[in-house]
Amino acid sequence: MADRTPPLRTEELRALVAGGDIDTVVLAFTDMQGRLQGKRFAASFFLDEVLEHGTEGCNYLLAVDTDMNTLDGYAMSSWSNGYGDFAMHADPDTLRLIPWHQGTALVMADLAWEDGSPVAAAPRQILRRQLERLAGHGLTAHVGTELEFIVFKDTYEQAWDRNYRGLTPANQYNIDYSVLGTGRIEPLLRRIRNEMAAAGLTVESAKGECNPGQHEIVFRYDEALVTCDQHAVYKTGAKEIAAQEGTALTFMAKFNEREGNSCHIHLSLRDTDGHAAMAGEDGTMSPLMRHFLAGQLAALREFSLLYAPNINSYKRFQPGSFAPTAVAWGHDNRTCALRVVGHGPSLRFENRLPGGDVNPYLAVAGLVAAGLHGIEHRLELPEPCQGNAYTAGYDRVPATLREAAELWEGSALAREAFGEEVVAHYRTMARVELEAFDAAVTDWELRRSFERL
Repeated sequence: MADRTPPLRTEELRALVAGGDIDTVVLAFTDMQGRLQGKRFAASFFLDEVLEHGTEGCNYLLAVDTDMNTLDGYAMSSWSNGYGDFAMHADPDTLRLIPWHQGTALVMADLAWEDGSPVAAAPRQILRRQLERLAGHGLTAHVGTELEFIVFKDTYEQAWDRNYRGLTPANQYNIDYSVLGTGRIEPLLRRIRNEMAAAGLTVESAKGECNPGQHEIVFRYDEALVTCDQHAVYKTGAKEIAAQEGTALTFMAKFNEREGNSCHIHLSLRDTDGHAAMAGEDGTMSPLMRHFLAGQLAALREFSLLYAPNINSYKRFQPGSFAPTAVAWGHDNRTCALRVVGHGPSLRFENRLPGGDVNPYLAVAGLVAAGLHGIEHRLELPEPCQGNAYTAGYDRVPATLREAAELWEGSALAREAFGEEVVAHYRTMARVELEAFDAAVTDWELRRSFERL
């Protein structure tokens, strides 16, 4: 990113602060759950002190569950080591305006320990490490993420008070590609599109989806790390804009028994000259792409924890749902986990496993590591699926978080690519979620058992 023009240069921020246009700077990093965590600084203090020297944050921020509970089992953070700090260092290349908050800019942080060494289990660092490995092969990854969400006419506070039951979706029926359907909530969609553009993201389109109230806004692909930063900013910003409009939206993978929220991830490669590396001279898949895609198939089950990190994630994987169940690839085949699309320089593949709850840094790191495995071992790509992958007898993607966590924990490939520390850290994350779910009494159990059993 050294030769890239950031959305907002530091000198531009200084001028905006001096002129009174910006008074607040958010310094944030992405936690295990993909959420932005950090601090709001007085803009002048940020420029005078934090930009160069950084700040501190409690290291438990990478060792808690969704409810921010402190938990046993994490090597980096516990009561026994006193819950100390790690350092948060601003990455100036990520500086941007945040138009939906008055007078505010935001910058992403990288995490380091007191001795300056990087926090290996931090999602942004995990992706950085895989991109460095890819660069060693003379390649860069370009990525696009496609996040779906469901909009409700209720506020977040009303949804909480109602235990997320009986909410009113913004649309009452399937509005997939419907211009009328998106027009019903165009004021909200327009705000999100325009304010993301003002924050430095390149908006492509918005469209309706299948589940009542479900929509998708798509942004142009970019360098892998840039896309993941933008994904995190967009996901937080869309929720904040929705709240300002008196509505709520959710990215959870499976809100109800209908279509889930996907986050299909597209990836292509370029060489050191900036040329597309996935297309051969005749415009079809290059040998490099065939090896890279073969690596995706080889690692998909063992890396599923990176693509589907929560209990709810696995509710999407149902036959005939447009969410994949088969470890298969095909040309423009939406029944497969891996879909090859595009022609010539735009040739790329799409991983259809991730849902809207995915942490983009972890998922893209998994795609890169899997592809490198395929390149380094010159794996051969099997024949594509020509028909319905749901019924074709392929290996199945993990059906539960428990299965995915066991595959991850036992994966020699994961240890080779990410290291023992990262494997153990995210196995603990899965264990924590499983223990919490196993101890919960669900609405489903109450309805079936309270009176009739």
